[in-house]
Amino acid sequence: MTKYEEKIWQIVEASRCHMTAEQIFTELRRTYPKVVLATVYNNLNRLWEDGRIRKVSVEGMPDRYDRIERHDHLVCRGCGKLLDLDLTDLTEQLQKQVGVPLLAYDLKLIYLCEECRAKQKQKGE
Repeated sequence: MTKYEEKIWQIVEASRCHMTAEQIFTELRRTYPKVVLATVYNNLNRLWEDGRIRKVSVEGMPDRYDRIERHDHLVCRGCGKLLDLDLTDLTEQLQKQVGVPLLAYDLKLIYLCEECRAKQKQKGE
């Protein structure tokens, strides 16, 4: 791994806030002030393709990056807030249902966070 790739991987592994590429770029610039955003995107794609990090895509929001450790996500439909969930691993159950070996699965449960529910309630009043 290049020095950038290694540091980006460390940033993603240490974070629990599902950072965007731009947030990772800001963090990486603390160590490497001359790095450019394209380098971050290229390295994130390489790390994702190599299976070293997860890419979490939510419609209408920028992709976010996460550690590879098995877990699921709770996603607010309104603001895109993303929270980790530790649910039972469903791989075996899902494989039985689909009849083929699974490489992975990405479970995202959609909800409205308190803030978005409050905003929606205000609009309705």
